[in-house]
Parts: sequence; C-alpha cells; structure tokens
Amino acid sequence: MTGQINTTRNAPPERTRFKLDGRSVALDHRVHAARGDLADISLAGVLFSAHYARAVELTCVAPGAPILSQPSHNAEAVSELLRGESFHALDVTTDWAWGFCGHDGYVGYIRRDALDVKEAVSHRIVNQSAPLFSRADIKAPIADHWPLGARFGGETEDSFLATGDGFIHGRHAAPLDSPESDWVAVAQRYLGQPYVWGGRGHRGVDCSGLVQVALGECGIAVPRDTDLQCEGIGAPIEASVPLQRGDLIFFPGHVGIMTDATHMLHANAHWMAVVVEPLADVVARLAPDHEQPIIARRRIAL
Repeated sequence: MTGQINTTRNAPPERTRFKLDGRSVALDHRVHAARGDLADISLAGVLFSAHYARAVELTCVAPGAPILSQPSHNAEAVSELLRGESFHALDVTTDWAWGFCGHDGYVGYIRRDALDVKEAVSHRIVNQSAPLFSRADIKAPIADHWPLGARFGGETEDSFLATGDGFIHGRHAAPLDSPESDWVAVAQRYLGQPYVWGGRGHRGVDCSGLVQVALGECGIAVPRDTDLQCEGIGAPIEASVPLQRGDLIFFPGHVGIMTDATHMLHANAHWMAVVVEPLADVVARLAPDHEQPIIARRRIAL
C-alpha cells in the first residue's frame, strides 16, 4: 500500500514523532503486528520500527482462507479466516496481504485474492455447511458451500437470503444480532469434521479453533491459541469441583469442551476428527508422555 505524497513545493512533509522510553516489552507477535521492516501504527509508542502503517479493513470473500506464517502457499497455516470476517491489512502486494484478523487480532499472511473491500454483513451461517444456490430455488445449481460461522449481507427473497454471490436458504442462516446461547450445541455441529491444523471450520477445524468459533457464535470473543485461551477464558475450577457441561479442559497444546461430567468433545489429531469420547480415555492416552495431562480446568459464568 502506498501513502499520499505531499507535493507542496515549499512545505516539508508532515512527520509524526514518537518517543520510546522505559523498559523493553516482549511482544507476542501472534497478536502484535510487527515484523523487521513494518509495524502497526498502534505499536508506535511501544517499539521501534523502520516504518509504521495504519491498517485498512478488508473482507474475506472466499468461503475460507488460511492465515499463513509466511507469504508462501507452502507456509504453515496458523489460523483461518471465514467468509465475511474482516482482515486489517498493513502491507499488500499482488499476491499477499499481511496484517491481522479483525475478530481476534491474530497476525499473518493471507492470499490477496481472498480479500475485497470492506463489506457490510447482516447474517451468519448456522449449519456445518450451507449450499450457495445460483437462484432462489432448492433445485437450482449450487455455486459453492459456505461454512458455519461465515458472515454475509443478505436481503430476504421468499425462503432465501439474496447475497451478492448467490442465495442462502433461510434455514441455514441467522441474523448477526441474535447470537446462540449454548456453545456446546454449536460445537456439536462440527462432529465428524476433519481435524485440520489452523482450521476454523472451512474443510476442517483444530482444537482451539473449535473452541473459538463455538464461543464466538454465542457472542463470547476468545483468543486463538490454546495457551492464550487457557489464560483468558473463564475462571479456574478447583480439582474438588465436579465437571459439568460446557467446562473447558486444557492439556499441553490441546483443549476440549465437556459435554457432561465425564465426556469431552474435541478436534484432535489422534482421531483426525471432531469426536466425543470419555475424558478418562484422553487422559490415559496422554499419560505416557505427560506427568500431568490436565493442566487447567476452566468454567465460563453464564
């Protein structure tokens, strides 16, 4: 992205000056947009950078697009943006945009062709997958599928919502201003979906992605990764307190949601899917490699 250049001959360009003082602060670069040559303008008083940029808000127009660690199709996926979610771009090239996700501030690279200008959204997909029809007819050809949690703007047309890309049946969507109330029920809609590292529901989901999208559908914004979630979701549960539906169980690098006092729903690499299984089975599977398989139990107050 290029800024405007001051072309007034006798006036020097305006400069913004920042003063850095105090002790150095270690920033988590997963959620603070700073790299060797560029940083978010909001960090100007916190760290020194050769250049600062003010983010431009764009919208993901692909059904889902990975957030990558580097500008390469072979780079590791660190998260995922769903259709209609925002991306705040700090640097844009022909093929890539670098910046952070609007819903959680997670930093990374995304394909440029997955983004477009900021779009007003009014509805969200509430099925695990919703067909995008080419016209307002259930017999019409299907142009695409949008995942649970995808956002879009739509106008009612018979039993459908007309979008700029096609038609979503009203049974598969709900207004953004009417959030869900049961995150366990939302998470259960992902049962059977493949486990995909970095996924948030488009063709796959990982453990912390599942927790984030399930709570997000209930209007509860939480961080992206398990360590951040372990520190920032709900309150600790004492070991003597029985578990209940909706409690979150944290393991080294993993998290799951209790469906009752003894069973846990989670996206996991052992089964390579979202499953429900006894918590005791998960603990037994991890015990050979971890002296303390469960590192935290947390509960969100209703």
